Amino acid sequence: MNNSNTDPGSARPERQFLEDRYALRIAAALSTHADELPRDVTERLRFAREQALERARRLATRTAPAATRLGGNVLAWGGEPGWGWRLATLAPLIALVAGLVLIQIQHDDDQISAAAEVDAALLADDLPPDAYTDAGFAEFLRSPNTPGGY
Repeated sequence: MNNSNTDPGSARPERQFLEDRYALRIAAALSTHADELPRDVTERLRFAREQALERARRLATRTAPAATRLGGNVLAWGGEPGWGWRLATLAPLIALVAGLVLIQIQHDDDQISAAAEVDAALLADDLPPDAYTDAGFAEFLRSPNTPGGY
């Protein structure tokens, strides 16, 4: 079964092939009879071909620098990007910096909260004053067996 009628994507290459083949047949027919044309007709054809090539070169040089500078999508929309587009390109960078700042603030708050919990546990607990001067007391606070887990 031929699916080229239902799938528009597959019809494109087939149509391009047929157009190319038709163009080759016309070019071959014109080339075979080109020697039979009068001199003035061949000169007019040569001049028209040179003009068409010159127009194509001018068009290519006029649009090529803009295309390389701005990109194809901007040209399709018609011209230079405005300040809104430039600001929109900075939006991801601004979001990244804001996220990093918020992460740092959260990290600082977590450290302060952890230190406050340890201080509150130490102050609320009944410890003799000599325990604070003991060298192993800091290690005892860091051990996982500590009731507060500090």
